[in-house]
Order: sequence, then structure tokens, then C-alpha cells
Amino acid sequence: MDEWIVERDMLNFKLEVRPAPSHLWTFASPLLALVLTVLIGIVLFQLLGKDPVRGLQMFFWEPVKSAYALGELVVKATPLLLIALGLAVCFRSNVWNIGAEGQYILGAVTASGVALMADKTTGSWIVVLVILAGVAGGLVWAGITALLRDRFNANEILVSLMMVYIAVQVLGFLVYGPWKDPNGYNFPQTQNFEAATRIPKLISSSRMSIGVLFALVGVAAVWVFLFRTRAGFAQQVGGLAPAAARYAGFSSRRALWTALLVSGGMAGLAGALEVAGPIGQLTPYVPAGYGFAAIIVAYVGRLHPVGLVFSSLLMSMFYIGGELAQSRMGLPKSLTGVFQGLLLFTLLACDTLVNYRWVRQARASAPLPGVKP
Repeated sequence: MDEWIVERDMLNFKLEVRPAPSHLWTFASPLLALVLTVLIGIVLFQLLGKDPVRGLQMFFWEPVKSAYALGELVVKATPLLLIALGLAVCFRSNVWNIGAEGQYILGAVTASGVALMADKTTGSWIVVLVILAGVAGGLVWAGITALLRDRFNANEILVSLMMVYIAVQVLGFLVYGPWKDPNGYNFPQTQNFEAATRIPKLISSSRMSIGVLFALVGVAAVWVFLFRTRAGFAQQVGGLAPAAARYAGFSSRRALWTALLVSGGMAGLAGALEVAGPIGQLTPYVPAGYGFAAIIVAYVGRLHPVGLVFSSLLMSMFYIGGELAQSRMGLPKSLTGVFQGLLLFTLLACDTLVNYRWVRQARASAPLPGVKP
């Protein structure tokens, strides 16, 4: 009688497509990504020969330990939130605006152009023009991308990204050339803006301005637009199912222009609030990477206006923590970018669990050596 082996059940894991996206992991994935980012950060601090506890303290405790620190946290989070709100509209519409940094810069440039027209006798009404000029600058810069995509079917990713470098050159030309402060000891910067052009502060002892109110109003406005209006519904349908949008009579051209103009206007507003608020002049250091960091903010916040509030505060902590780690621990400034990149990549990895799940399966092993089947 032939001998038969007794097959051994070996347990292994594989990814299996979920019947429907997991509602739990949609919100748990960013939290898991943050935990993984912190764990990898601990390893990085150890490799750099620094105390991990002190390093994490720079990123997660110092930015919130006092009222002044919280004010600085909000100052950093405001432009990130404004830009991310516009990007959320774009990404939900399947329009990939990667050049919000350029729109932010142009908003700062056009707002500065109006601010520099003021003198000692100018009334405080000019601050309204400064803000509107910033919005217009962002709109025009994003509109160029929309025009090239609409008219010539140019790839909006490449166009918007290349426009960033043009914006940087425009900024450099102005601060090193015609707008350079003659009394600025040859530093490439404009003169300080007149008091009438400055954004009013919320608290006199803090740098926090009414820009945060603009951001919160933006949160409410974008939420209403996306989830309570027909136009917002059309934007999202066009992004999720272009064929269905065309069948329903929704205009893809209108969706394209709406997404890019909203995104550009929000980025331009962020630039205007920055130069007329905490900075108070136009300098080559206005491009702080907010436009690129806001992409991470948008995805960590799940492209939802309320989620963006929390993700912008988290990214603001990374900015402040990176600056403190540089000044107090002698770590490179690039550590901020490292943490931002880690958060993005861990989020992309953890997002696998939204549409897939780990399942355990039994499989038969190979026959035992020397045993006849």
C-alpha cells in the first residue's frame, strides 16, 4: 500500500482586495503613518548621535508648550491650511496642481507691489487692496496652467511645476533689482511695508494675525462648496468618474478652470497674508516650501477641509521642530524635509490598508524528504 504524507498546514499572509474601502483605515491610516514616522525619527536621531527624547521634544512639545509657541504654530499653519484647501478642491477634481508654490510666490509679489505704493499718509483701506492683489496674482499664475491645459492639452503637472521656477526668478529679479531697498545695506529685500498695509494682529503679544480667520472661513467655505452645492458635486463627480460627469452634462472645462483658479487664489491669498503679516516685506526667502508641503497636508487631511486643520498644525510642528533642532541640537535644516517626506511615504504605505487587507491562509508544504507519495 502506497504511503501518503500527512501534509502540514503552513500559515502565511497575503494582501487581499477588500469588497469595499475600509472606513476605519481611511482615518486610522494617517495616525499609523504618524506613529511610524516617529519611530523612524527615533532611529535617525540615534544614528546622528543625538538624544531621541530631546529630538522628539523639539518637534512635538516645544511648539505647544506656551501661549506664544501656540501662536507661532498657528502662524506657520495658516498658509499651509489655505494652500491645502485649494489643493483639496483640485485633487478631488482630478486636476493635479503641483505648482501651488509658484502661485503662493506670485501672490506675495503682487501683494508687495501694492504695499510698496503706500506712504505715510495712506489709509488702512489699502490692506484690502493688498489682499485682493495677492489673490489676483495667484489666480493669474494658476490661470496660465489652466489655459495651456484647456487650449493645448498640456500636462498640468509639468506646467504648474515649471511655473514655480519662473515665479522664483521673477521674485529674484525684483528683490535684487527695481524693488531693492536702497537703504537696506545691499541686502536683497524690499523696504519694510508701511503700517497701513500690514495685516492686523489678533493678539498684540503674538505674531498671529487675522489671517487665521481667513483660513477658518476658507475651511467653512470649501466644505460648503464641496459637500453642499451642485457645483462642488460636479467637481467631485468629474474627478471620480469623468464619463459619468459628461453623461450628466457637467462641463470638464468648467471643472478644470474652477479647480485651478480656486487653488491659485487660495495660494495667492496665503502669499499676501505672509508678506503683509509676519514678514512685513518681500525677500528671497518668501518661498518656504509651503506650496509643496501643502500637498502632504492635503493627503494627510484626507482632502477634507476639517482634516486639513489638523494636518496643517502637524506640518507646522515639523517646520518649527526642524528650526529648533537646527539651532539647539546642531542638526541640519534638511531634517524638516526628511520628516515631511517620511510622513508622506509612510502614509502612502499605510493607505494600502484602505483597499486591501492582510489575510492568513493555509497552504500545503512540499513532501517530506525520503517519504514516497
